[in-house]
This record gives sequence, C-alpha cells and structure tokens, in this order.
Amino acid sequence: MSDSDSNTVDVKRRRMLIAATSVVGAAGTAAFATPLLISWMPSARAKAAGAPIEVNISKIEPGQLVRVIWRGKPIWLVKRTDQMLKDLPSNDTLLVDPESTVDTQQPEYTKNKTRSRKPEMLVLIGICTHLGCSPTYRPEVAPADLGADWKGGFYCPCHGSRFDLAGRVFKNVPAPTNLVVPPHFYKTDDVLRIGEDGGAA
Repeated sequence: MSDSDSNTVDVKRRRMLIAATSVVGAAGTAAFATPLLISWMPSARAKAAGAPIEVNISKIEPGQLVRVIWRGKPIWLVKRTDQMLKDLPSNDTLLVDPESTVDTQQPEYTKNKTRSRKPEMLVLIGICTHLGCSPTYRPEVAPADLGADWKGGFYCPCHGSRFDLAGRVFKNVPAPTNLVVPPHFYKTDDVLRIGEDGGAA
C-alpha cells in the first residue's frame, strides 16, 4: 500500500469518527436538555390551577351564597334579592369608597353601583383586604352584634372589617379597600366563567 493510499484511509476514518462522535454528542445533549426544558414548563396541575372555571348558577336561590375555588382563592357568588339591591344606596354615606374608584379592585365592566355584570349576581374574591382572612356572609338585617344600620353583607371576624352586599368596605374598619371582583363573564344565562373578561355581559 502506498503512502497516498494510507492517507486516503486515514481521512475516511477521521470523517467517520467525527460523524459518529457528533451523533453521540447530539444525542447526549438532547438527553440532558429535554428533562431540563420540560422542568421549565408548567405542569398540567399548575395550568389547571390558573385556568378559568365555569359555574352553573341556575340553581342558586335568591339570597344564597355559593363558594367555589379559583386559583386557590375562595370565590363568592351571591344571588341578591330585589330588597338587597334596593338597600345598597343607603350604605353610600357609611362607606370608604362607594363609587369603587380603586381600579385594581374590580374590572372596568363592574365599576357600577352593584359592582356586577348582572345586578342580581355578585361575584367576589372572598378574602378580606386587611390581612387576608375570609369574612363570613351575614345577610340578616340589623342583627344585635352589627347594629341597626346593617343591611346585610360580609363581616370579617379576624379584625372586625365590614363590607356591604356589593363588597364595599365600611368606614372606620381595618380593611382599606373594597373586596376584589375577579374577571368573569356569562357564557350563557346559566353558566358563569370566572377568570376571563371576554364574552357578552
């Protein structure tokens, strides 16, 4: 075998070894990178925890509060009676922010007297804006412990904050702002979608 023949064989071997090494290196990189990239993606459980939820509201009775969970937070759905709605304006002088002027407390479409898309249906995040306790639903009128001016609402037993049946905070209590209204819309007359703004009012 001449010198030129041996040089030809060496070049072919080198090319084969380089190709084989490249393939093994690429496979090793893919094997290492795949689990790393997958770990950066949110799990199905994490996606579901932040996903919008749908609630059938057709069976909620007038005056009834129903609790659901969205993003790990309690969501209150209250079907207000005609009397509850009539009583709302009488609270205005007793409230810190009767016009709901703090933009972060509700979407623009609920910045109204009832803080809702449909007057009869109240949708709130059930967390006190003071220190994060969960207030209790107190729909009764003028109970002895809450006084003659009480027309129904929410009372926080942790530090005494009070909110009316639109989730608006009363004056002279620890909570600084109204209860938060989450994004929501009515997919149909009977189905409420919480977590998205879209759709018809």
